[in-house]
Amino acid sequence: MYGEFRDFAVRMAREAGAIQLALLRGDDLGVQTKSNLYDVVTRVDKECEALIARAIAEHYPSHALLGEEGGDRGAAGSDYRWVVDPLDGTTNYSQGLPVFCVSIGLQYRGETVVGVVYAPYLDELFTAVRGGGAWLSARGQEPRRLHVSEKSSLAAAVLATGFPYDKDVNPDNNLDNVARMLPRIRGLRRMGSAAYDLVSVGAGWLDGFWELALHEWDVCAGALIVEEAGGVVRRLRPDRGVSVMAGNTAIVDGMSAYVR
Repeated sequence: MYGEFRDFAVRMAREAGAIQLALLRGDDLGVQTKSNLYDVVTRVDKECEALIARAIAEHYPSHALLGEEGGDRGAAGSDYRWVVDPLDGTTNYSQGLPVFCVSIGLQYRGETVVGVVYAPYLDELFTAVRGGGAWLSARGQEPRRLHVSEKSSLAAAVLATGFPYDKDVNPDNNLDNVARMLPRIRGLRRMGSAAYDLVSVGAGWLDGFWELALHEWDVCAGALIVEEAGGVVRRLRPDRGVSVMAGNTAIVDGMSAYVR
């Protein structure tokens, strides 16, 4: 039913990814700060969101849009809303690091029904349609169905996390959770892109992920991919924006003892 929307999102993600690859490690990224010194945006973020927003307006003018870089369009009474992070991992991108992606989700009456995450440098395309499983197409290979890790022990788990932009002024900055968790797990990774963290959980490359104070555009597509890969995504703490834990049920249950 939603295959048309998935295919549209894939096209847009690939077009945005082409822009990102063309300008990666260039001298004219136009890096600026947003909410504070740690929250950065580049002209590439803005160009990619403008590209996607124009295409949505052209093909689906009755749909609403929530975009990270202000490309919001409220369509009165619309059942559909696109949730777009045009460049997730902007700090990585601005530093020339290869972990960044385009994240496009579609919600129908508040439920995410399509998720597409494309990591252009890695040439990894993750897709999901609700009820249809999660899939990875990478480097010209045939698409393969994804499944979350089957580990049940935190001691054997490799997890990922991140830190909020207000980490310098708000003591509720995830350091306490890391201190409790780190001695109890095999390893902890900081990938720098919540969307890529989530799809890595969906692929079973990471056993779990948690982070505080995210936004809907960070998690919309990736959360569906985790769920369609057999995992769970739990929303935490409404006082800290969109805060989530993801993994299989056993790992998420284990993390719940230490993430507060």
